Amino acid sequence: MNKIITPERKQYLKHQRNKKIAIFITQIAILVGFLALWEILANKNIIDSFITSQPSRIWATLTNLGSNDLLTHIGVTVYETVVGFLLGTILGTIIAIILWWSTFLSNVLEPYLVVLNSLPKVALGPVIIIWVGAGTPAIIVMAVAISLVVTILENLNGFMKTDKDLIKMAKTFKASKFQILTKIVIPANISTFINSLKVNIGLSLVGVISGEFLVSKAGLGYLIVYGGQVFKLDLVMASVIILGVVAGLMYLAVLLLEKIILKTKKFQ
Repeated sequence: MNKIITPERKQYLKHQRNKKIAIFITQIAILVGFLALWEILANKNIIDSFITSQPSRIWATLTNLGSNDLLTHIGVTVYETVVGFLLGTILGTIIAIILWWSTFLSNVLEPYLVVLNSLPKVALGPVIIIWVGAGTPAIIVMAVAISLVVTILENLNGFMKTDKDLIKMAKTFKASKFQILTKIVIPANISTFINSLKVNIGLSLVGVISGEFLVSKAGLGYLIVYGGQVFKLDLVMASVIILGVVAGLMYLAVLLLEKIILKTKKFQ
């Protein structure tokens, strides 16, 4: 059945579309203006391009990297991030379910989780390296260590805030705890899961880069450290820009997954 769109509705949709276009154009203009100002100030020696680099030199570095091992470094970082992200999300969700299932265990472990969450995970880097060895395993463990506790706390908080009256009603109908979990708690916390994914993708990337700072022979973190050690600020800035693009693309992938999940939920 076709919906009738009133002139007022058409006007509203047109206004919203024009608003989105204006926001996008403004964002692009700010970026272009910033890059142009940066380039001009560097060319006029108002800022020291050796310290701050400049867009033209960064572009030349990106071009040079593109003809060498850039894709290898990006691939290493993306692989480590995805593995750390998946492990942190899956393990964190499972532990959150266990803690929701056992109130006693949740009360016992809550102070420890809070302390672990506030503890700088980078400080554990040397210990992790000794435990699992240098290289990719240590970097992935670092990513998991940073994202795991946040996933547990966020999901557990969502589970605990599930509609109490709905759970009581299910109990009056003799619903088992497993049925309450699968039929009420988990479906009610889809948005919580999605939010934890959004947070986790950033935290996993932070963990990977922190790990690559400490021990790596490839990856964007390795390029940043190497560039800083040999005073190649162009390489550092180029790597940071690539890192920003990678982070943005990963976040867009999570948003796409969110749309798919919500669309599937809508038609159930």
